[in-house]
Amino acid sequence: MNIAIVGTGYVGLVSGTCFAEMGINVTCVDIDKAKIDKLLNGEIPIYEPGLDDMVKRNIEAGRLHFTTDLTEVLSDVEVVFSAVGTPPDEDGSADLKYVLAVAKTFGQNIDKYTILVTKSTVPVGTAQKVKTAVKAELEKRGKDVPFDVASNPEFLKEGAAIKDFMYPDRVVVGTESEQARKVMSRLYKPFMLSGERMIFTDIPSAEMIKYAANSMLATRISFMNDIANLCELVGADVNMVRKGIGADSRIGKKFLYPGCGYGGSCFPKDVKALIKTAEKNGYPMRVLKAVEEVNQKQKEILFDKLSARFGGDIKGKTVAMWGLAFKPETDDMREAPSLVLIEKLKDAGATVKVYDPVAMDECRRRLGNDAVTYCNDMYEAAIDADALMLVTEWNQFRMPSLPVLKKTMAQPVIIDGRNIYDRDYLEENGFSYTCIGKN
Repeated sequence: MNIAIVGTGYVGLVSGTCFAEMGINVTCVDIDKAKIDKLLNGEIPIYEPGLDDMVKRNIEAGRLHFTTDLTEVLSDVEVVFSAVGTPPDEDGSADLKYVLAVAKTFGQNIDKYTILVTKSTVPVGTAQKVKTAVKAELEKRGKDVPFDVASNPEFLKEGAAIKDFMYPDRVVVGTESEQARKVMSRLYKPFMLSGERMIFTDIPSAEMIKYAANSMLATRISFMNDIANLCELVGADVNMVRKGIGADSRIGKKFLYPGCGYGGSCFPKDVKALIKTAEKNGYPMRVLKAVEEVNQKQKEILFDKLSARFGGDIKGKTVAMWGLAFKPETDDMREAPSLVLIEKLKDAGATVKVYDPVAMDECRRRLGNDAVTYCNDMYEAAIDADALMLVTEWNQFRMPSLPVLKKTMAQPVIIDGRNIYDRDYLEENGFSYTCIGKN
């Protein structure tokens, strides 16, 4: 089976490589020639554990190909996946110009039945716009080539994307056509051998599922952060509260961990886009507006705790920051809490020293070489620091050497943004410790 995937970002590259791993002949397309040249040489533009080896293996096996021109392969493929970016407009709605550009090229060049599948996260109603764009191009050509559109949202977690794709908990496909349903079933059959997990829906429902899923997870995070902040005021321990409510099978344990706010490429963007979709349809998403408001404020909470610890004045203080990426196992800093913290610390006159296992180059790209002090390891960042902030819970940060920290820090102050440390143990060793949701 031959397929093409347009867009070699996170979703497109992971999806294309995993399809190739199952024996499918995949061509990944991107207009960025420099990126394609690097991929052809086995250079991966994103950090995802295990992806570089899988890409190289499938290139060598002749199953994974890269090009800058979709028209080169359209006559040979049965399915074209659109995995291009849908960045937020200034008003928070999803920008569909890249999605519609793919539809236009598709309509200008198909010569046989082909399915155009939107894998990008797009608002409800996008498939109809894609279909209209394809039909318009076919009419310009005077052609009546059969085609179908479908929606196949992705549910990949950064840091575990390969596992999520190879062993999915569900594959959602929205389509109006029995023929498209059969083709998509055949395409995903290798991933279903341990049990059928395909969910076929109408197209609007498939488009909504992705936004609803991410918005629900974001809601759980903001809810738990709100509860954590209240716990501090009333003397409760949010970790005990989390365990107590998570034991309820109706609630479950996942995404109930308080912290310093969510970030990344999905939750912030998708919450905003769903709010905007609702507004365009005359409906206010009251809960999601609160979710977003809580999250924005939560990104400042470590700064507030640090400021309170030093009596409201941190000018001249040196602050070490462990973790820059929005979560472990990725170098993604989009909407990361670290960016908010760095800005507020610098505005308050503090010196910021940072270390992250993989996101240092991304931070340099975003902030430049002089905005913060970039350190070679976690302990170098702590030298002469008046306080240490844990922002991203990488495994290597979980069991630090307290004697080393005590010896090298100017003041033994730790502010834990992910609640991974034991308060009693730290205080027994002479540290001042502050976390989320426990006074």
